[in-house]
Amino acid sequence: MCGRITQHQSQVAYAREMGWNVDDFGRLGTDRGPSWNVAPGTHPWLMHRFGDDREHIDPVSWGYRPSWAAEKKIPLAINARLEKAATGPYFRPLWKSGRAIVPADGWYEWTGEKGHKQPWYIRLKKDRPMFLAAITGYRPDKEPGENTGFVIVTAAAEGGLVDVHDRRPVVFSAEDAEMWMDHSLPPDQAEQLARAMALPPETFEWYRVSTDVNRVGNNDPHLILPIGDDDTA
Repeated sequence: MCGRITQHQSQVAYAREMGWNVDDFGRLGTDRGPSWNVAPGTHPWLMHRFGDDREHIDPVSWGYRPSWAAEKKIPLAINARLEKAATGPYFRPLWKSGRAIVPADGWYEWTGEKGHKQPWYIRLKKDRPMFLAAITGYRPDKEPGENTGFVIVTAAAEGGLVDVHDRRPVVFSAEDAEMWMDHSLPPDQAEQLARAMALPPETFEWYRVSTDVNRVGNNDPHLILPIGDDDTA
């Protein structure tokens, strides 16, 4: 799964990494401070082309539930499984017309038994911004609510990443992230893109970090620093 990310760079940095023209700050909104501990229920940056088909970065709520699911008291979702999202009733409308990107610097996973969970931080080996596939009901002209949040698309983990968690976010290169956001891309081709072009395990590195990250209120650069086997987490 993917239940915690980092966004400690500016929105301009993410836009530049995507190859967008950062001279037009009007479409980027208001910047904010860095975050090393972004949790569901907060409002991370979301990159999209909704409304006027131009580049935008907006803060959008992490978590989604359609109105019919709320009536049935189905829990809010934070991730969407690639294997079901394109065809299942819960996410199918978003898959068709709500594809977006969550820029991030990395994400956290946990291993071990309950009460003794060890957090790990996963990032690109080049330590550059990454682009996580997302789907959302957000539109600039819609009132915010549970049906306007986003979820991160996840797939089965492969290679060494299996040792950290059996699921991983679908991470794209900038070029493929642009294709993912293209409204003209049919849903079946978007599914194939996510399956075929997600960055492979060897693109990433992962290491143990402090259990300070377990507390959502903690937000400090030390959260992503590696700790040794003999260190107290």
